[in-house]
Amino acid sequence: MSWVYAALAAAAIAALVNVVDSHIISKRVPSLWSFLIPAGILHTIFGLILIGVFPLPSDVAAFPWFIAVLSAILRTGAVVLMLGTMRTEEVSRIIPVVHTYPVFVALIAVPALDETLSLLQWLAVFMVVGGAVLISIRRGGEGKKTRLRRSFTILLASSVLFGVANVASKYALGYISFWNMYSITGICLGLGFCLISVRPAVLGELRGLPGKAKIATLIFSNESLAFFGVVLSFMAMERGPISLASTVMAIRPLFVFVYALVLSVVLPAVLRERFTSRVVVLKIVSIGLIVGGVAIINLVGQ
Repeated sequence: MSWVYAALAAAAIAALVNVVDSHIISKRVPSLWSFLIPAGILHTIFGLILIGVFPLPSDVAAFPWFIAVLSAILRTGAVVLMLGTMRTEEVSRIIPVVHTYPVFVALIAVPALDETLSLLQWLAVFMVVGGAVLISIRRGGEGKKTRLRRSFTILLASSVLFGVANVASKYALGYISFWNMYSITGICLGLGFCLISVRPAVLGELRGLPGKAKIATLIFSNESLAFFGVVLSFMAMERGPISLASTVMAIRPLFVFVYALVLSVVLPAVLRERFTSRVVVLKIVSIGLIVGGVAIINLVGQ
């Protein structure tokens, strides 16, 4: 499979995973932590299975392994921050802000790699930031001020972590396969989820959860889908230029928007989404600015 198709498939799968994650976290479980434990156990198991199928190479120096682990830790932090907002925010607002991360990759590359951005690329940076701000604005009622949502800073932090993690992953993928990269990421992700979540109160929540079998099946199915999405994303990073691969995968907000819009019509109780005509226009404009800006940043200099 070419890196372009891998990146497109990764974006489409990850968007579906994000939509289902949002449903589970906001509707099915009592807290984020009670979701992270089963999800963490599953990704740890997936990672260990892949190590058995695709053993880690023994001829790689210590530094690439360090970068691979660092990438996995940063990605874990980014995912936790993103998932933490899903209890209170709409997934079609969350994902566009998080997917401004290619901008941070470009900004990091300027001082760290001695790269330069053209005037058009700097304009694109402002497009992306403007789109993220626009989709995060909360309009007050009569007599109330319009302000940014409180989650905006958290989602930007998640975006920065994703951007740095992708750059680190690209470096590590020069030494290890995308299967190995998932093994490390899956284990770090799983252990990280469990370490921050396992406590008596959360275990009590899981024991008292109504409809445990249905929720467990839903989480298993969704995290299995997430496994394929992450593997495809690492395949795209390994086989293609990181800037272009990031650009293609940054269309995920479009898939999320379409999925959420369809669900809001077919199964309106599934998601915490509100689609008035004004909201639809706002989200389309915001997503267009973000995706267009990311594309300009990464394509102009190619």
